[in-house]
Amino acid sequence: MSSPTADVSVRVAWADDAPAIARCQVAAWRELYAGLLPQEIIDSLDADEFARKWSASMDKPGDARNRVLVALERAAVRGFAVTAPSSDPDADPIADGEVAEFIVDGAARRQGHGSRLLQACTDTLRADRFTRATWWVASTNDDLRTFVEGTGWAPDGAHRELDLDGSGATTVKQIRLHTSLVADDD
Repeated sequence: MSSPTADVSVRVAWADDAPAIARCQVAAWRELYAGLLPQEIIDSLDADEFARKWSASMDKPGDARNRVLVALERAAVRGFAVTAPSSDPDADPIADGEVAEFIVDGAARRQGHGSRLLQACTDTLRADRFTRATWWVASTNDDLRTFVEGTGWAPDGAHRELDLDGSGATTVKQIRLHTSLVADDD
């Protein structure tokens, strides 16, 4: 007798997913930026406002290759990712895509959602005919970096510092990871 398996999947997001994506993002940002940003900024993150922006961006994406993917458990959003053409100044606009956002709900981590979501990102970027993918990761986010590097991504030597509040006092250092999207048999 086999045991029941979870109903899990990844699909392209619909505008109706915007509230769940926003809740997931706000929770993750509150965790990620705690101690970096002033508490009043963290407390002011508004899931309803984020949801409106997500809905608008999914209704009218800036580029046909901008994709929002959601990791699902049954009908519940457990994480999301955004793939797009790379926005880096040194990127080839035809060949280079990027994972622009990647979040798995804290309560749903280590359940396979991240692995499925990452595979869907790779498949989506490949289907959009990109041959290389990049991903900016906070230099202090060891868990995410270890996970991503464990799937074959590697640092390419690029790094940047983001100014989170415009004052220069609150910064996040990031490193860029990359991977080839060309199949071994191509």
